[in-house]
Amino acid sequence: MTNQSNDPASSKGTIRSRLLAARRVCAPEQRARWSAAACDVLLGWIGEADVVAAYASFGTEPDTGPLLAGLRRRGVRVLLPILVNDMDLSWGRYTGPDSLVRRIPPGSTRPSPIPEPVESLGLEAVLSASWIVVPALAVSPAGVRLGRGGGSYDRVLARVAGAADAAARPRIAALLYPGELDVAIPFEPHDRAVDVAVTAEGTRWWD
Repeated sequence: MTNQSNDPASSKGTIRSRLLAARRVCAPEQRARWSAAACDVLLGWIGEADVVAAYASFGTEPDTGPLLAGLRRRGVRVLLPILVNDMDLSWGRYTGPDSLVRRIPPGSTRPSPIPEPVESLGLEAVLSASWIVVPALAVSPAGVRLGRGGGSYDRVLARVAGAADAAARPRIAALLYPGELDVAIPFEPHDRAVDVAVTAEGTRWWD
């Protein structure tokens, strides 16, 4: 799952298509094993954090179920995103699968495939987290994250960077499958790097 293109933003669509296709052809059982192993590694790094902002995975994304369950067992306060009208993200408390609903997203007539918390705590709730786990299709050698192109998490990470000093800023982690690390991703000014990428095969940190 690599790409050596240095083209501008338009080439990201090609890279996304290749990565998504590779996820689809991978056996669900293999994806589940990789996901469980990566979540276990990430739980080890998170340690005894008080608040963690994460996400409820869907489709072929690395399954965050083991991560969310592990955080709840430790008594961690878990926040999950809620998509709002301008593609920004507010946050709500996750207390188990029963605390999530499937809303009809802005501009759509069908329920979203992504479950969301029932009650919103607002856009700024994420600032209380000491870790933020973000979805990603790949991460570049420099730590730049490739998302699905909506820009929601770029806004979140920009908000976090603008609100916290270096010492207080939460750590940003991406969960990936093997082969999705060190992908050449065209860089744009709005792109935000992660601090750590975790796969079933290991962990990569950036300063």
